[in-house]
Amino acid sequence: MPYRVCFVCTGNICRSPMAQSVFRERVREAGLDDLIEVDSAGTGAWHEGDCADPRTVSVLEANGYASEHVAREFQASWFSRLDLVIALDSGHLQALRRLAPTPEEAEKIRLLRSFDPSASGDLDVPDPYYGGLAGFEECLDMVEAASEGLLAAVRKAVEGQAA
Repeated sequence: MPYRVCFVCTGNICRSPMAQSVFRERVREAGLDDLIEVDSAGTGAWHEGDCADPRTVSVLEANGYASEHVAREFQASWFSRLDLVIALDSGHLQALRRLAPTPEEAEKIRLLRSFDPSASGDLDVPDPYYGGLAGFEECLDMVEAASEGLLAAVRKAVEGQAA
């Protein structure tokens, strides 16, 4: 059974699809794509059915990442099939914890930047939606910085499942 990771932001058109694309590529590069499934969702349904924001797509493609995406809303029922739920900021973290049906499922929720050893203080990935392209590039930098630590943690968990 694959290890399942879901990235969550507000509308699922900027930060979480960016994190999904970057992490999926890290998983592929590590040769773990048969063992790890990666997807994303939003805390709300505002953009459900929409493609990723064109600025997200532009930044991803300019940096060699795939950008296919359709937004959807995170459902509490998903906790039972997910191994790790990655919040992009503390507001998402709180919303997800309120949705978690059990304390054990709430323990599956982590902030993305908690996996970046160089991050300190505020671990939120700022929402680039209301700004320019530079905010999306900053978002990508933060996502990439956290992805290596996240991959190491997920790899350890996957190896633990196989043992």
